[in-house]
Amino acid sequence: MRSQGSHGSMLRAPFSIPSPWWRFIGGPPWPFDPHESSGRLESGRSPLAAGLYILGQGPTKPDLLLSPFTCLPTCLPTSLPQGSATPRSSSPPRDSHMAVPLSPTHHEVPHFDLSALLKAKMSRPGSPNSNSDKTTRSSFSSVRENDDGLAQTFTRSKISSYTQGTEEVFDESPTAEIAQPSFQAPLTQPHSRLHGFWYPADNFRGWKQIPIKGKAASRSCEDLHKLSMTWSSPAPVVAKTLDHYATGTTPMERLPSEVLGAIIDLLVVEIPPNGLTTRNADLMALLLTSRSIHAATLNTLYRHVTIPHSRIFRKFLNTVTEYPALASIVRRMDFSHFNPSTIFSTASERAQTRNLTSETLLQCLELTPYLQEFLAQEYIDEDLGPDVLKKLFFGMPRLRALDFCGCASPYFKNSFQSLLQNPWPETLTLTRVSFHKCLSLPASVYEMILPRLKQVTHLDLAGTRVTDLALQSIPETARLTHLNLSKCRELTSETVVKFITSHPSVTQSLAVLSLATIASSHLLLGKADVDAILPRLPSTLRSLSLKGSRMDPSQIPLLTPLVQQLEELAIGRGLELSDIHKLLYQDQQWIPHNLRYLDISDIDTIIGSANALLGPASAPLHVIELEERAYERAAKAKKNLERVGWTAKEFGSRYWLVRMNSDGTTRDNGARWWKMGAESWGMRKIPVAEADVGGMYGTFMFGRRL
Repeated sequence: MRSQGSHGSMLRAPFSIPSPWWRFIGGPPWPFDPHESSGRLESGRSPLAAGLYILGQGPTKPDLLLSPFTCLPTCLPTSLPQGSATPRSSSPPRDSHMAVPLSPTHHEVPHFDLSALLKAKMSRPGSPNSNSDKTTRSSFSSVRENDDGLAQTFTRSKISSYTQGTEEVFDESPTAEIAQPSFQAPLTQPHSRLHGFWYPADNFRGWKQIPIKGKAASRSCEDLHKLSMTWSSPAPVVAKTLDHYATGTTPMERLPSEVLGAIIDLLVVEIPPNGLTTRNADLMALLLTSRSIHAATLNTLYRHVTIPHSRIFRKFLNTVTEYPALASIVRRMDFSHFNPSTIFSTASERAQTRNLTSETLLQCLELTPYLQEFLAQEYIDEDLGPDVLKKLFFGMPRLRALDFCGCASPYFKNSFQSLLQNPWPETLTLTRVSFHKCLSLPASVYEMILPRLKQVTHLDLAGTRVTDLALQSIPETARLTHLNLSKCRELTSETVVKFITSHPSVTQSLAVLSLATIASSHLLLGKADVDAILPRLPSTLRSLSLKGSRMDPSQIPLLTPLVQQLEELAIGRGLELSDIHKLLYQDQQWIPHNLRYLDISDIDTIIGSANALLGPASAPLHVIELEERAYERAAKAKKNLERVGWTAKEFGSRYWLVRMNSDGTTRDNGARWWKMGAESWGMRKIPVAEADVGGMYGTFMFGRRL
């Protein structure tokens, strides 16, 4: 007989007990009417009898074992081996280990040895522990991690872990005062290879939680651990990944603006392509992505504005006029790549369009009050009128860098002279100033400007008419790290030596110093001057150019300590190649040095592939600059140079031998903090803004001799 109901509820549903089950325990353990198809457990039942209820209210099969645990997926057999059941005792002692019947008519419930039950169950023919499994599953392969310190390392074995003995997981110690009958659970699927999985019912409280007339239960939940059966832990909650995000909530959009801006900066193309090719197309695409990325991209687009031709300037001016908020983003205005011939073939055509003029440039400066860097060059010097210069020097308190590289037109000169008629403030906010090759400006301009640069750090006066008075007027509060005095014909050697060796603005901070001249036309430093300068150079110096100065082999001991700190060194006239060898090789061994760049273009010599300077021991020497004839001789033996790891390169009027790696790349990309974005060695012009080298600035830095 079967009762109807639903699974999952304990101690609620009527059930039917098959008569064969009783014969193993000597009768039913609770009041039961065999003439009825079903019966209900009375309130006075024992805990074990309560546990014998089948889980759920569904129909019970005659061959299922009634237990407080559900056995899945293997059912128990309807027959038992001979001798597996023990006759029940007529009067067992009542103790904490036995369930007490309610009345003499009730049958006593024996204590089943569940450990023996599990062992018998695990050793059935269908289990992985049986001999049949060893023969039928001989290809079993066990995989386990190897603890040798390496991740993702595993070992394989043809022996299953199930073949090991299971005795150690069972507690077979007998209970005191009574022998426990052995009981083997019946199986409905004896040939199944699956292990039964036992777990408590949802409403099972454990034996100790069920009171028995005020006494503790005979078994505790700790026994489950002895049987290697533990409570099942809840399944971990798997976080659902979103297939899509709401507007403005993607991970990239939620990044801090500083991080997002740094990522977008990697897409910037600072050097414009040739002609009218569209640049920064990636940034233009980002503008259409979302609001947050649009705002971050605008900051990148307008922070550093590069003007390659006048049409771009007109477009930029129209945009910031219509949207003044965009003008507040601008920090740099770069004309170093400006080329008027890109669109207009003649100056008259350019003048007729009126895209870039002194008036429109002044209007642009008025709209960009937060400008910090203004980079000009010779192609726009006629647009730098008096009002523009006045705005740059007096009307932009946040301006820090100003570059007039190559500006030498008469209009530019007249604009500066008219500017000198205005009252000047005592201090200028400029810290990085370049008048590189401003040949036409009079000395009065420098005598007016230099005394007011109280915080200057970068000063490029190469090829100018700066005088001794102007140089000495540099405030002592300045901290010069970069100073270029090459080809300054108005300076005297005495003033230069005194300034370099004693002026507070350079004695503790100077990193780049150029005193180069063209020896055939002008001599700035003689032998005595070099002797006075070399011992007193600051320890912060990294680049020194004495090109064109008069030198002597006796100065090699003075240069030897400097090569421990210098990365760039340009040698003057009067030395031989053997003297250069002594600088790096003494007492039959190479002297440790820090040189990456060595300029020996003032030495008329021949360097072949067998020269010691090209050997591996000369490392980290990376670049050797030669004069043109020596380069031509070396370039003819290019294969021999490549065989020893060097190659010949030239750009403009400069020539180098460069050390290479075996894969054809250079050993050092040349990037240094004091190069301000430049990577090549031996720059002739001091940069005033950190940017990629290109345009006219690149030509002045690396394409010209001086």
